Amino acid sequence: MSKLLIASHNKGKIAEFAKLFEAFNIEVTSLLDYPEIEEVEETGSTFEENARLKAETIANMLKTMVLADDSGLSVDALEGRPGVFSARYAGEHGNDALNNEKLLNDMKSNSHRDAHFTCCLVLAHPKMPSLVVEGQADGIILEEIKGTEGFGYDPLFYVESEQKTFAELTAERKNEISHRGKAIKKLMAAMPEWLEELNSK
Repeated sequence: MSKLLIASHNKGKIAEFAKLFEAFNIEVTSLLDYPEIEEVEETGSTFEENARLKAETIANMLKTMVLADDSGLSVDALEGRPGVFSARYAGEHGNDALNNEKLLNDMKSNSHRDAHFTCCLVLAHPKMPSLVVEGQADGIILEEIKGTEGFGYDPLFYVESEQKTFAELTAERKNEISHRGKAIKKLMAAMPEWLEELNSK
């Protein structure tokens, strides 16, 4: 059985990936299993650069297959911000309430509220060129928070086709239409050929 390390400490994300990779007969581990590995600093200016940094650094360190993702929100009226700084937009990493509050303040006098989420997934192994896929979900930024599901900017991200924010959708429905869901579908489509090539080396 092949092993794959998910370059994350997020239990929800790890469980989601573990379920997906069952079909490939791949055993999933994560950074939770390697407390000695320090966080890879995200110094890239794009989602792909950051996901590559995490995946390729750890793959070379452990000589194993590693999957990393980097994702975030880009708002047209803010010239693509918060972008790669989505998790630490208000200064404190992972503080959803502060990040949403800052976004609402920054958008206060703005009528142009189009935005999109991006997720970039990078699958790396020392013997192979990395497999890179990207998914995007379009929406608009509301003027107030709606919904209690999800995390991050989900309560402000309104999807017109659903007439709901990401935070008002069930987890199942969000996974079907989200940026991460779309990226995962692309990864699943491209992965068999990539694995076949890796196993032949």
